[in-house]
Amino acid sequence: MTRAEIRHRAKELLISGLRLEVSPEEIVDAEPIFGSGLGLDSIDALEFVVLIEENFGVAIPDETVAKDALASIDALAEFVEGERRRQNLS
Repeated sequence: MTRAEIRHRAKELLISGLRLEVSPEEIVDAEPIFGSGLGLDSIDALEFVVLIEENFGVAIPDETVAKDALASIDALAEFVEGERRRQNLS
């Protein structure tokens, strides 16, 4: 799975899993996902973490990792790609 594919799938998960009324094109890869970005809260973050772990086969073990990995779609794609490479899941 390429980084572009990860970004696209992550946007789909955000939209369907959190029932957002936006299109994937409206989610800017480099902008924050939470807080000022899409206006999502900590409960949304927990739901999104579960979706990521289930769909990408990676673990986000704690809040520190989550904060970095969920900073933006770009950051998430980089994290997932790195974890999958580390686990040889590519």
